[in-house]
Amino acid sequence: MSDAIRVEKHGHVAVLTMNNPLANTWTADSLSTLAETVTRLNADRGIWSLVLIGAGDKFFSAGADLKLFADGDRSVARDMARLFGQAFETLSAFRGVSIAAINGYAMGGGLEVALACDLRIAEQQAQLALPEAKVGLLPCAGGTQNLTWLVGEGWAKRMILCGERLNAEQALAIGLVEEVAPRGQARERALALAEQVAEQSPTSVAACKQLIQSARCRPLQQGYILERELFVDLFHTEDQKEGVNAFLEKRKAEWKNR
Repeated sequence: MSDAIRVEKHGHVAVLTMNNPLANTWTADSLSTLAETVTRLNADRGIWSLVLIGAGDKFFSAGADLKLFADGDRSVARDMARLFGQAFETLSAFRGVSIAAINGYAMGGGLEVALACDLRIAEQQAQLALPEAKVGLLPCAGGTQNLTWLVGEGWAKRMILCGERLNAEQALAIGLVEEVAPRGQARERALALAEQVAEQSPTSVAACKQLIQSARCRPLQQGYILERELFVDLFHTEDQKEGVNAFLEKRKAEWKNR
């Protein structure tokens, strides 16, 4: 495995560090590594949350390395678009909770990987943008879709069509991030949020996440039906019995993720 994505495990949390100095740009290698890493962690039932952060203190990620596209090779563009989609959709489909700790500039594919996460915490100095149209490109790693769903069509158009860059407070105001942290504290806050996740049943969290994300493409009436089906399905799990009995016995639940 490449060291483009460094992995540390802290209890039930895996911290993934994008590590491609100087700006943590995405390459074919790092995108493949991200997809492989998340797939492996998804199979590890002891991991319930992921935290994604950039190496260094200036960049979360500056997105794609534009040198790849300088000669206008369409086959390279097609391959990179596929790799971006595979990596970020794999991240989005992680069964647990993924948290982006945005510790600096999040530009283009750097913001798109944060959009693929469930939650985003931005440090106060962070800058967020999807500037692809300024260089004759477009966000091809979920940006046009995920940003619109998250902040609405108006702000998505301001950021993508007008090239507007946001600071952390502006991002918080429009719902692009859920929290602003002081400089240097995004990782700490993300880990604290991951600890909150660990208080919930991991099997329940996985089912709830599936339902929330399916609302993007599923009619409401179908969502109601699936909600009830997954509720009953939880009664096949050990965690359901543990959770209810722990509450009744006034003790802390001991989750097994099964």
